[in-house]
Amino acid sequence: MSSSPSNPTVKLYYRIGEVSEIVGVEPHVLRYWETEFRSIRPQKSRKGQRIYSRKDVDKLLKVKDLLYTHGFTIAGARKRLREGGQEPDPVQETARESAVRLRGSLLGIRQELMNMLAEFNGERPS
Repeated sequence: MSSSPSNPTVKLYYRIGEVSEIVGVEPHVLRYWETEFRSIRPQKSRKGQRIYSRKDVDKLLKVKDLLYTHGFTIAGARKRLREGGQEPDPVQETARESAVRLRGSLLGIRQELMNMLAEFNGERPS
């Protein structure tokens, strides 16, 4: 059974050329959208080719609809997808990244304090 642009759910996975035909945009546009929408992250094959799931294709069709039919900007489409629960909130991502950085800083300070305490007690710092 082969897939056709009118029936994107025939297969489990699609290559970028197939997705390009289904969505109706050039492959470079799909690659650009990957950089702009966190929820669109196709798997990579061992050869490095993008492998899109049905879910990815559905999201890409939604992005195209928001951008081309409804006239949203990239930022507006991202916000709309986020409101619909399809796009991660960048504020949450930033908060997570900040927490990781803060934890690293605190661990560094802790190690410095332990080294100072060891020196104060006449021990060799680790």
